[in-house]
Amino acid sequence: MSSIDPTARIASGAVIGAGVEIGPYTIVGPDVVIGDGCVIKAHVNVDGHTTVGERTAIYPFASIGTPPQSVHYKGGPTKLVIGKGCQIRENVTINIGTEGGGGITTIGDNCFMMAGSHVAHDCHVGNNVVFANNAVIAGHVEVGDYVFLGGHVAVAQRTRIGESVMVGGYTAMRDDAVPFGYVLYPNGRLVGLNIVGMRRRGFSRDAIKAVRAAYAILFAEDGEYKVRLEQVATEFAAVPEVMTMVTFLRAAKRMVMTTRKRGSQADDE
Repeated sequence: MSSIDPTARIASGAVIGAGVEIGPYTIVGPDVVIGDGCVIKAHVNVDGHTTVGERTAIYPFASIGTPPQSVHYKGGPTKLVIGKGCQIRENVTINIGTEGGGGITTIGDNCFMMAGSHVAHDCHVGNNVVFANNAVIAGHVEVGDYVFLGGHVAVAQRTRIGESVMVGGYTAMRDDAVPFGYVLYPNGRLVGLNIVGMRRRGFSRDAIKAVRAAYAILFAEDGEYKVRLEQVATEFAAVPEVMTMVTFLRAAKRMVMTTRKRGSQADDE
């Protein structure tokens, strides 16, 4: 049985699952679907054609499913879909999609959106992603599984961030980041590999060794990049983790970070 505070405003047409808790002064729009076991705290706004997955918690002053901050949006019934088991903390904002951008914004399962973070229209965020405080991504950004964005990270529109990328705080990103990469500095530079993140995910020592070797070839300063990419694809065809990198790079439609800071210890920590 759901528990809804009498001061909350639940519009006719909203679908509220079993065991949902909705706190004081929260507003839920008519096209919203709240999954079983969700906890919606006080003073939350959930609007638009928004679906919130089971067991997700949304904290005070978050505004979810609001119209895109885009001059191209024409008021269409675009969507936001949030996965299961997410934590959406105070003052988080997440927008629905635009008609010309695919029409949907998606957040995967078990994501942790810390206070003040923002997901713009038509973004696609994977599973087990963490946005630290005030991390923001512009429209059409793609974020892979297990990505960590540090505090105050800002990601430019249409950027792709591969799985298990770690982005340090106060970084601005405008180029794609290869899977398993480690990105630092205000201008967003690839400095090494997120080895800690790979270990935490349980990757084998052999897989990590292969990714290190592939990284060294891919981002060497000598030779033609396309040749190095095909060399890696041939040498490591049997290593799924390396082929994840290759597939990501082959699909690039814009600049990919390909430089690293000499002497960095990022991939040794």
